[in-house]
Amino acid sequence: MEHITLLIGIVIVTALVFDFTNGFHDTANAMATTISTGALKPKVAVAMSAALNLVGAFLSVEVAKTISGGIIDEKAGVRPEVIFAGLVGAIVWNLLTWLAGLPSSSSHALFGGLIGATLVSVGTHGVHGDAIVMKVIIPAVAAPIVAGAAAWAATRLTYRLSRGRDEQETAKGYRAGQIASAALVSLAHGTNDAQKTMGVITLALVTGGVIAPHSNPPLWVIVSAGLAIALGTYLGGWRIIQTLGKGLTDIRPAQGFAAQTGAATVILASSHIGFALSTTQVCSGAVMGAGMGRKGGVVRWSTAGRMVIAWCLTLPAAGLVAGGAALLADQGGWGVATVAVLGLAVSGAIWMASRRKPVTHANVTEPAPAEPAGVVTTAMQAVAPPPAGPIATPVVEPAAAAS
Repeated sequence: MEHITLLIGIVIVTALVFDFTNGFHDTANAMATTISTGALKPKVAVAMSAALNLVGAFLSVEVAKTISGGIIDEKAGVRPEVIFAGLVGAIVWNLLTWLAGLPSSSSHALFGGLIGATLVSVGTHGVHGDAIVMKVIIPAVAAPIVAGAAAWAATRLTYRLSRGRDEQETAKGYRAGQIASAALVSLAHGTNDAQKTMGVITLALVTGGVIAPHSNPPLWVIVSAGLAIALGTYLGGWRIIQTLGKGLTDIRPAQGFAAQTGAATVILASSHIGFALSTTQVCSGAVMGAGMGRKGGVVRWSTAGRMVIAWCLTLPAAGLVAGGAALLADQGGWGVATVAVLGLAVSGAIWMASRRKPVTHANVTEPAPAEPAGVVTTAMQAVAPPPAGPIATPVVEPAAAAS
């Protein structure tokens, strides 16, 4: 076995940077609804999520093995430069969607980056198409639907069981349940997403001849990946937390509990069978399902539509960026250096743009702007009208009164 070279070292550091962005990009998955309903203070929530992400990283390696040997063919001539290019594509897309406040999939950004870079540098024989369909695309379509349906049913059942009871009284119990379910989602996130970085680092070690093919991730890889995602989670992706907690629907404690429980069940089941699932899509689908499950609840479909568009673009967009990076990286040392410099420049520009309208733990719970009722929202309200309340007296504009 060979020693770790400088290039492999660069790939490992870049993979941990991606893991860090994955952490703050996906904090919203576990904690957005918990923060929005007031079950936990923002800083306490992200600290708890970070700790459980770290614990979850040690629970399984099935997803890591899917990444390191399932999607990309280790023996097809994949080199560390290719993995480096794939990671750069994933990081750039993660930062762009974070800037926009969109909960897109870090997992699919990683898959798209690796696939795009491999196709450019190695060719189609370097990618296992059947594994991509079975373990990436099908779960990507099915998981948010399943999670949404489960959250919808759980929300309906929850409100049926608590019918006739004071909502303020039951909210305390549901907030406590939210804390437990959020902890479960954080643990599940660690078992799924932290492993993806473990798989990438393991793939780099295999392609560099440091460890044998089909090896499990070494212990130091597991520890470093767990720490990186935990640190990113602790810093908090406040922009995406605001979108998922306030911008998609108005979540009440009972809905938050139902959404998080349904999402955690789907994520843990997928981790057990080795599906490299998008926790973002699962949790977003669960939040939408919970929003529709409450009588009178409204999902902001324009926000949901932007999210779905981002989901559809993630694989090809990250793949295109990574493919361009791979063309440069294949030129040798100067190409790798150029990709690194460009990646740092783009990341820096995105960070500077985010400072214009910062979102922090202090303003993350501010109400989302009101969205005009569209066709879908109007139809949903017709099926499940909001609870009756005092009728507001219409305000007559002076100009209208004069006419």
